[in-house]
Amino acid sequence: MTSQIKILPENLCNKIAAGEVVERPASVVKELLENSIDAGARDITIEIEKGGKKLIRLVDDGCGMDRDDIFLCLERHATSKISSADDLFKLQTLGFRGEALPSIAAVSRMVLRSRPPQCEAGMELLLDGGEVKRADVCGMAPGTSVEVRDLFSRLPARRKFLRRDETELAHIGEVVTRTALAHPDIQFRLLHNGRALIDVRRAEGLRARVANLLGRHLASDLVEIDAAGPDCRIHGLISPPQTNRATSGTIYTFVNGRYIRDRVVQHAVLDGYRTLLPKGRYPVVVLFLELDPELVDVNVHPTKHEVRFRQQSQVHDFIVAGLADALRESSWVSPADPGPTPGAEASGPGAVLPMSEKTPSPSGTDRQAEIRESLQRYARTPSPSPDSRPVFAMPSAPAAETVEEDAGFFSGLRLIGQYHNSYLLCQDGPDLLLIDQHAAHERVGFERLRAQWRQGGIERQSLLFPPVLEFSHLEQCRLQENLEKLGRLGFELEPFGGNAFVLKAVPQLLSGSDAEQLVRDVAAELAGLGSSSLIEEALDKVLILMACHRMVRANQALTEAQIRALLKDLDSIDFSAQCPHGRPVMHRLSLAEVEKFFHRI
Repeated sequence: MTSQIKILPENLCNKIAAGEVVERPASVVKELLENSIDAGARDITIEIEKGGKKLIRLVDDGCGMDRDDIFLCLERHATSKISSADDLFKLQTLGFRGEALPSIAAVSRMVLRSRPPQCEAGMELLLDGGEVKRADVCGMAPGTSVEVRDLFSRLPARRKFLRRDETELAHIGEVVTRTALAHPDIQFRLLHNGRALIDVRRAEGLRARVANLLGRHLASDLVEIDAAGPDCRIHGLISPPQTNRATSGTIYTFVNGRYIRDRVVQHAVLDGYRTLLPKGRYPVVVLFLELDPELVDVNVHPTKHEVRFRQQSQVHDFIVAGLADALRESSWVSPADPGPTPGAEASGPGAVLPMSEKTPSPSGTDRQAEIRESLQRYARTPSPSPDSRPVFAMPSAPAAETVEEDAGFFSGLRLIGQYHNSYLLCQDGPDLLLIDQHAAHERVGFERLRAQWRQGGIERQSLLFPPVLEFSHLEQCRLQENLEKLGRLGFELEPFGGNAFVLKAVPQLLSGSDAEQLVRDVAAELAGLGSSSLIEEALDKVLILMACHRMVRANQALTEAQIRALLKDLDSIDFSAQCPHGRPVMHRLSLAEVEKFFHRI
C-alpha cells in the first residue's frame, strides 16, 4: 500500500517558513536589523530601492562570521543564540530561531558577505532561491552585508499582494523607527533610491532619539516615567493628556528591548489614560518594560510581536499604576507656547489639534460632535441676549490682587473676571488663562465621588430574581479567581455548579443597567487578558454622569468667593487639566500671541 504521508522537500519547507517570517519587505528589514543588533553592531545602514521590492541592502559593523559560520547560518534552525530548551525561557537576544536568513534566501536572490575582525578577508556567497551558486573570498570592512534582490520574484502569487512602493517604504520606515527608538546607542541610516530618509547618530538618551525621530517639539512635551516593582520596571517617555493623536500609531511599547504589539500592554496603556483623553484620541508613548526573561514568553508568534506574560494581570495593573503616577505629577501643566493651528497635526509630529468648533478633528464631523459640548447643553438658564446683560464680570481691584502665600497653581492665579458667565479669565505671569468653569467643577466632583466610593466601598443592590449565568471553562476559572475583587466592586457572584454562577447583587450605582452583560464582558476580558477594567469603566461612567449634572453650569454667574473656592478645589485633586471626558479645562494664551494678534510684534 502506498503511503499517504510524505516528507516535504527542503526547498518547499523553506518557502513555507518564509511565508511565516517574510510577509513583505519590512519583514526582511526587521529580521536583518535584529541579527545586526544581536551581532553587536553600532552602525547600521539600510539601502532600499522601489520600496524594497527591487533591493534591500543592510550593512553593519557587527562581529561578522567566518567561513564555517557563513555557510551554517543558511541552514534552517541554525543559530548561535540558544543551545538548549531552557534557553527559550531566558532569552536575551532579539533573534533566536535561525529561520531568518534561509527563509529570506528562499524567496529572493541574495548576496551575503561577512568578515570577523580577526580575519584579513571576508567571505561572499551568492544565492538564488536558497541555493548557493557561488562562494568566494572578498575584501570588506569587518561586519556583515546582506543584499536581497527581487523579493518574491519566483512567487508571483505572493508578490501580487505587495502594495505600492510608497506603502511598502512606509512600513520599512516604521520598522527602522521602532528599532532606533529601542537602541539610542546605535547609529541608523535608511536610504531609498539614494535619498536619506532616516539618519540618526548615537544619542545620549531616549529623549534625544525621540527628538530626532518623532520631532523636537513633541520630545520636549513628553513626561518621563520610571517605576520599579518587585518583578519588573517600566521607564520611558509619555505624553501629557493635552498632547494626543488621532490614531494609536504613536504608541511604542517594548519588552526587554523588543518592540511588541501586545494586547495586554496596549490595553494597560489606554487604561492609564482613561478619563484623561477624549474618545477617539490616543497618547504618544515610548514605554519600556523590563522583567526577568523567565517571566515572559516571546516565542508565541512567528513575528515575535506578541508575547505571553506569566502574570498577565499583575503586569497590566503595574503599567496602569505607573502611568497614573507619572501623569498625576504633570496633569495641570500647560506650557506657554503658541497654540496649534488648523492642520497642525499633519504638518509636524509635535503639533496637537485644538478642540474647537473652527478646527475639525482629523476623523471627521462625527468625532468632532463627540468631543465638543455646547454651552447650551449644560446651561443653568437660557442665555439672555448680549444687550440685556454683561458677558464679562470684573472683580474689585483689591480682591483681584489677593492671593494666598501658600496657594497652589490655580489658587495662585490672578483673577481677572468671568466671561459669558462660563469661562474664568486669569493671569499667570505674563500669560492669559481661560478656564472652563463647568469642565473644572466636573473634574473636581468626579475625583471626589471616585475617592468616596474607593474609600467606603460600593453599596450593593440585591436582585429580586438573581439570574444564573453560564460561562466557558476558562471564563469560569478566571471569575473564580477574581470573586473577591468583584465583591469589593459591588458584585455578588456565587458558584452554581459546573461553569455557572448566580448573580445575586450588583453595584447600586449600576442598578438599572445591563449588569448581566457587564459580568459576561468582564469574564471574557479576564479570560483574554487576565485583568479587566470594565467594571471600573462602567462605574466611572456613572460617576461622570453624576458629577456632570451636579456641578457648576455654563451660563451661571459666580461670585468671586465661588470662583476662588473652585480654583482652590482644582489644586486639591489629580488630573485637574482635563474634565472626566478628556476635554481641556484650561487654555493658555501667551503674551506674545496676544501682542502678535494686535500687530505689536
